[in-house]
Amino acid sequence: MMKFKPFAISLSVVLVSAFSATPVLADKVGFVNTERLIREAPLSVSAQKKLEREFATRDAELQKLAKQARDLQAQLDKDGVTMSDSDRKSKERDLGNLNRDLQRQGREFREDLNLRRNEELGQIQERARKAIQEIARAEKYDLIVEQAVYVDPKNDITDRVMKALGGK
Repeated sequence: MMKFKPFAISLSVVLVSAFSATPVLADKVGFVNTERLIREAPLSVSAQKKLEREFATRDAELQKLAKQARDLQAQLDKDGVTMSDSDRKSKERDLGNLNRDLQRQGREFREDLNLRRNEELGQIQERARKAIQEIARAEKYDLIVEQAVYVDPKNDITDRVMKALGGK
């Protein structure tokens, strides 16, 4: 004779009842393609341009530093054999220092850019979330999702959210 533990029986009852019931989640469902919203919304495009302007000077400095390193490397490759040992070692040391500076400044640049990009993205997401909530309330949506396996195009409200954010 088998003995069932009360927990096992109650868990199976819960699972059976959960899977056998077909709950109706919402009458009116909407979908927002947040990737598209972040990529195409005029607010996002202007934020990207703002970041490009903000970091243009540092990017130009990095490009200049990279060109110096390439030029020094080319000079070493071309004339290294004919240089004196002290000149060659001095140029190699300069190249090593230049490459270290380039790597450090490049890393700092990427970190700063990512930090600013995340700040801008956070602001855009907050404004988008408010716009989505306003649309949901105004149009009496029961549920709006941001990720789905399949979405009927009639439920996609991304364009309305972009319009509410001041775009398309």
